[in-house]
Amino acid sequence: MRVDYATDTGRVRRSNQDACRCGLFSDKAAWAAVCDGMGGANGGNVASAIAVEQIQAHLTALYVEGMAPGSVKSLLVNAICRANRAIYQRAKEEPALQGMGTTVVLLLAAEGRLHVAHVGDSRAYLQNSRGLTQITVDHSYVQDLVNFGQITKEEARTHPRRNIITRVLGVHDYVEADYSVWDFLPGDTALACTDGLTGYMEDGLLEDYIVNHGREGKVLTKKLIDFAVEKGGTDNITIAVVNNI
Repeated sequence: MRVDYATDTGRVRRSNQDACRCGLFSDKAAWAAVCDGMGGANGGNVASAIAVEQIQAHLTALYVEGMAPGSVKSLLVNAICRANRAIYQRAKEEPALQGMGTTVVLLLAAEGRLHVAHVGDSRAYLQNSRGLTQITVDHSYVQDLVNFGQITKEEARTHPRRNIITRVLGVHDYVEADYSVWDFLPGDTALACTDGLTGYMEDGLLEDYIVNHGREGKVLTKKLIDFAVEKGGTDNITIAVVNNI
């Protein structure tokens, strides 16, 4: 396994409210967490930082090689719940941080599987022999409109209310994370990112970038960030790439 990530403030924002942590448990197991904070400059920074710290602490303390798939699911979901409680408690203690929150997309690749848990509109994609698949569904107002057939996926990308998120870490004392598991074979690539990238890049173009540069995670993340910045860079951009090599 190999995991790489990069983050950039973009052209417009003064601070980077995104956060990312990733690592290897062994040469056969990797993880990555990508978060997009919100709630003002200070609040967003704090929420995303707390989330990745709590998730890293939980995973590195409790992951054991050879865990059953059900145990890995519990590990990821509990890591996200732990992060949610920590953010919620911090906001209760500091009135200036009330209302802060963050998205999260969490990947764990091991034993030929890719485990994915997420809250919010940060996304995960899987590139394999069948092509590119978006493997998370946004928790957002415009995604709800897409689900009900009121707008198309293409219209959602430019909808004036596309930034409204319907599920987020830290705002309530409990949050439900979506979870899925996918085959993850040698040669496959997983990518997690914030909407600073997906707001500019359609799936077909993203697939082209991964096909051409996916085996070099550092090169891929740099090229994707350069693309988003060149297109406007109105938001922070964070990307993590897991390769099954």
